[in-house]
Amino acid sequence: MLKDILPEKVFNGVSEIDQNLLNEIRLRNNRPIVVNVSGKNFYLNEYGVSTNPQDALKCDGGFINEIIRKVSNNSLYSINDQLINGYISYDGGIRIGVAGEIVSEHNEISTVKNINSLNIRIPHIVKNCSLNCYPLIVQNGQVNSTLIISSPGAGKTTFLRDLTMQISKRNLSVNILVADERGEISGGNNLVLGDNVDVYLNSTKQYAFENGIRSLKPDVIVTDEINLENDLEVIENALTCGVKVIATIHAKNIFDLKLKKNFSNILNNQMFTRFVVLNSNCGPGTVEGIYNQNLNCIYC
Repeated sequence: MLKDILPEKVFNGVSEIDQNLLNEIRLRNNRPIVVNVSGKNFYLNEYGVSTNPQDALKCDGGFINEIIRKVSNNSLYSINDQLINGYISYDGGIRIGVAGEIVSEHNEISTVKNINSLNIRIPHIVKNCSLNCYPLIVQNGQVNSTLIISSPGAGKTTFLRDLTMQISKRNLSVNILVADERGEISGGNNLVLGDNVDVYLNSTKQYAFENGIRSLKPDVIVTDEINLENDLEVIENALTCGVKVIATIHAKNIFDLKLKKNFSNILNNQMFTRFVVLNSNCGPGTVEGIYNQNLNCIYC
């Protein structure tokens, strides 16, 4: 899949790296290309990785323009809504972070031009990475509403994807709806998450939750990266309809989570009965602890 979007010189270097360990490719205009492998950053050269910047492949505007052209199928207009939000989604759950010149009209962002930096994030399937937590999340066939917490790049989506697969595999009677705004959970419909899983792809959470509950009758809704200012109402509505919710959020730990605006609403209303904290100490998706609805640690 990377071969379809990377310039040949870049792909040749990347292909020398174990793809199971490759997490990110960072291209910054006129700067050495950097790759993240097993959680550590290295320079990219034609033979793979290096710690010497003098050996590194250097990014130029042509590399960035070529990647943008390929992922957009030669139509920037087709990806403009994503550019406004700072990323581009590509097949297989690849997400490309974008930096450049922000263009605004009438106090609203209309596009991003003169793109000078890309961060290509490569998703991975880590089978059974959620199994240690599974008995505390699913009890007597009942799924606990669960919030998965970690810093960026520490394995939230990887854990969420595997947990979805595990619930589906073990509970065929549980209907699961995935509200997949950016195609990262389902890999843009390229991943089979289970025989009892429905996917809303490239949809807002509000649309997926409201229409999904009305038309697909899910028992569980799975979604990524909730925003405590915008998403609590649709989550609370799902919960009051008897639907369980499994979601992720950015925070380093429970203490940082408590500092987030509106988190007190989650806690006071006991919207989630399980909180799973991840880190990358032993690789992305390492479980640091599991907490109940009162934030008491039940697995540490």
